[in-house]
Amino acid sequence: MKVASRAVRAAFFLLAVSFLPACGTGPVFQHDFESGNRPWSDARFDDAPGKFTFAVFGDLNGGERDRVFDIAVAQLAMLRPELIVGVGDLINGETDDPAMLHGEWDRFDERASRAKAPVFYVGGNHDLTGEPLQQVWDERYGRRYYHFVYKNVLFLVLDTEDNTPERARHIFEARNHALRVFEEQGEEAFGRTEYANLPELPAGNITDAQSRYFVDAIAANPGVRWTFLFMHKSPWLREDLDAFTAIEDALAGSPYTVFSGHNHVYSHTERRGRDYIHLGTTGGSQGTGPGRSMDHVTLVTVADDGVDVANLLLEGILDKTGHVPLGGEDVCFEAARCADAH
Repeated sequence: MKVASRAVRAAFFLLAVSFLPACGTGPVFQHDFESGNRPWSDARFDDAPGKFTFAVFGDLNGGERDRVFDIAVAQLAMLRPELIVGVGDLINGETDDPAMLHGEWDRFDERASRAKAPVFYVGGNHDLTGEPLQQVWDERYGRRYYHFVYKNVLFLVLDTEDNTPERARHIFEARNHALRVFEEQGEEAFGRTEYANLPELPAGNITDAQSRYFVDAIAANPGVRWTFLFMHKSPWLREDLDAFTAIEDALAGSPYTVFSGHNHVYSHTERRGRDYIHLGTTGGSQGTGPGRSMDHVTLVTVADDGVDVANLLLEGILDKTGHVPLGGEDVCFEAARCADAH
């Protein structure tokens, strides 16, 4: 009778589960244990109503390597973050021909559309250096810096190429000259170019107008759970850039995290008691210098008890067959570890 009783209870349990309403009403977790020990650690599921995960990816240009970004998008489609942010250098942008620039953006838009979540764009130096590039961006995407709120979390997207038209043109010409020097004479000669020694190269620029916009956005959203800042370059490296310091000051006492790119090397710094994270690459050129230059995506999980950041190497994100998507087993995702890196 006991065996029969257990069988009846099991059948009833399976029947109850099979008839759960499709809309998800009723208990989320059901089982047929009546009392006593149970073979699981806890009944507290990690499913807080306000929890969500978003993804960030690094530079794919500045010498884009074939197939890497497309593989990353396929992997992000498997990981299913709720939204995705790229920290700049989304196109090559080494031209001032509007038709060519539109063609590059058409191609990037098509690639980004393969993700299953919206991709938010951050402008990098390859995207916004020089007035022609800025005009194409403005025509296509409207604004170069902006903010939004998602699930009571504030997202700030900065433009670190925020220069006057005259300065932007000068930087554009200096950059293109320096890139030719790099291709023809190598890294050492590149380091002697004007472009390599501009203060805007590592840190970029932010105008007072942009600073006021973000200070106002922060003031208008005082009750958010967390704030994330996304930018291509690292404006805090310029001691004279009070415009960025004003944004940091406006966030004093609030939890926030900063993500940037541009260096093509992953690093983590603590500043003002907060995490400042330089992403590596998601297809951009890689060096073998200090730090880890690797292809990866970053998953950020936000919950009421804080934020968790996880970096996933592209070579380790495998599909259901146990392989890198899109036949990516032969792709080098970390130049320093590849015997045939170039």
